[in-house]
Amino acid sequence: MYLPKTILRLLSFRITREELLQLDNKHLLAGLIGTWIVGMGRYWDDPGAKILQHAGLGSVIYIFCLSFFIWLVIKPYWVKHWNYFSVLTFVSLTSFPAIVYAIPVEQIWTKQIAIQLNVTFLLVVASWRLGLLYFFLKRFTKLPHGYILVGTLVPICVIIVTLTALNLERAVFDIMGGLREKTGKDKAYEVLIMLTFISSIISIPVLLGYAGAIVLRWKHRKQMENS
Repeated sequence: MYLPKTILRLLSFRITREELLQLDNKHLLAGLIGTWIVGMGRYWDDPGAKILQHAGLGSVIYIFCLSFFIWLVIKPYWVKHWNYFSVLTFVSLTSFPAIVYAIPVEQIWTKQIAIQLNVTFLLVVASWRLGLLYFFLKRFTKLPHGYILVGTLVPICVIIVTLTALNLERAVFDIMGGLREKTGKDKAYEVLIMLTFISSIISIPVLLGYAGAIVLRWKHRKQMENS
């Protein structure tokens, strides 16, 4: 399938399981390039970013780790054709919406508008990616919604905590301590703090639900083997 068309179908929640299974090296390469470019765009106007962040390599390394974790979480569900390559390719292709982070809102609009735009960008991109992950797992595994819900929330909780760690290493203590004037990105940081708090609260029931889902899948697999 034509590469841009495949990416658009994925990002618009229209790609089929058969198309997902046909993702190949060119799709992965496109996703890695997109992740690299978006990664550079995210930090190009941030003088405090680290070298790997400015170079976009931090984002590339991150998706390899994230994809492995998602693959590992769903592995106990015993899904046919489930493999790390498909997960990595999918995750890399979901990087494109984050190009909005490269917009220099602080340099174009007033501080108040910049704050609102940064929060909006964060919520839109995060919700979009969350929806894509749920859609991908549902479409690929063909499992009931309960399995997909807990299978989605387990990595999402880790994603939120990781994003918080990546984005707040310089800002969180200054914000909470009132040590400096807020910038356009700080409101987005505060949203991440709130999401991290929520994730810590729901993590225990999510993990219990995930454990129960694994047990049910194990019993189902045993029944299929014995039938």
